[in-house]
Amino acid sequence: MNDRPLDTPFSFSLLAVEGQARRGRLQCGHAQVETPVFMPVGTVGSVKAVTFEQVAATGSRLILGNTYHLYLRPGHELIARRGGLHRFQGWDGALLTDSAGFQVFSLGDLNRITDDGVEFRSHLDGSKHFFSPELSMEIQLALGSDIVMAFDQCAPYGADPREVARAVDRTTRWLRRCRDVFGGRTTRDGWERVLFGIMQGGVDETLRRRSAAEIVDLDLPGYAVGGLSVGEPTSAMREMTDLAAGLLPADRPRYLMGVGFPDDILAGVAAGIDMFDCVLPTRMARTGTVLTRDGRLVVKNHEYAEDERPLDAECGCPVCARHSRAYLRHLFQAREMLGATLATIHNLHFYQELMAGIRAALEEGRFAAYAAAAGGRWRDGEAARLDGVRKRGG
Repeated sequence: MNDRPLDTPFSFSLLAVEGQARRGRLQCGHAQVETPVFMPVGTVGSVKAVTFEQVAATGSRLILGNTYHLYLRPGHELIARRGGLHRFQGWDGALLTDSAGFQVFSLGDLNRITDDGVEFRSHLDGSKHFFSPELSMEIQLALGSDIVMAFDQCAPYGADPREVARAVDRTTRWLRRCRDVFGGRTTRDGWERVLFGIMQGGVDETLRRRSAAEIVDLDLPGYAVGGLSVGEPTSAMREMTDLAAGLLPADRPRYLMGVGFPDDILAGVAAGIDMFDCVLPTRMARTGTVLTRDGRLVVKNHEYAEDERPLDAECGCPVCARHSRAYLRHLFQAREMLGATLATIHNLHFYQELMAGIRAALEEGRFAAYAAAAGGRWRDGEAARLDGVRKRGG
């Protein structure tokens, strides 16, 4: 794949608005990205179980990489020597790297947080490391991503309010340190890279407002909503998403980190969110669960052993065009690697078709109707699936 960047600066433009929902376009160093957009997660330099040609074939032009994991293995210096992450992994689309802030939360039993940064033990070999805002910027600049995320602290749901407030304070101070190292925009290797700030505050409205005011004051090219989808009730997540999106500038891209299921994405778009990522479609695929317009389908289950239907009759992916539920069920039963690959291709196509449908509906001024129909169909399917599980005693 050709990793030559586009000769254009970073920009974000709004093409249509319906209520708070927005149809836009991101111009990144390596690709033009239509929004709202879902980013597949390529944690360690790969979107698990599929090639980058297969990822691109789903319509994906922006993917995510992980600073923490790539720092530990194979190391950002090695990747820089190989020409940066685009060239190293063979991806010619746009690339966003998260800052390792989420690993401060998800690997909390392996770290110690101070105002200077985070001391942690590697989950690979127990070795000690110290992550600071400055190191996060150094790593991400070495990786060569188009969009660089600031180093932040995410407090867990249910944390003491004083801990959540301290996380907001650190996130703001660390963002200033990231900005001092990175700048809001940096041109290197022939293309412009940009720094996004991250809002924290848990489910506390006052802290969310404070965090938003502090990060927006730095006038960055884009902003993210962090600290949601970390165990809080769905209703609280959506309430905070509605609040958070409205606190961020209308002329900058808004990114809801780590979300999620199709109905969560539809709700996020309705709130004014432009960018999403989640491991859900790839992780579920590897364990035999695929996503359809009518909810999740656990294709490895016995009930699909002789089911000749495609995974989703309305899906335009190559898996649904060629293979049956029975065949995929067989692959998982036989522990064939192809099962995970085909399920992942389907799930990524499902998400990109969802986003394309959202964008078309926004262009045509019918997003509210589209979201009600698609969200209702998903929820009805999920309710039927759960009812079936209960009846089977599972």
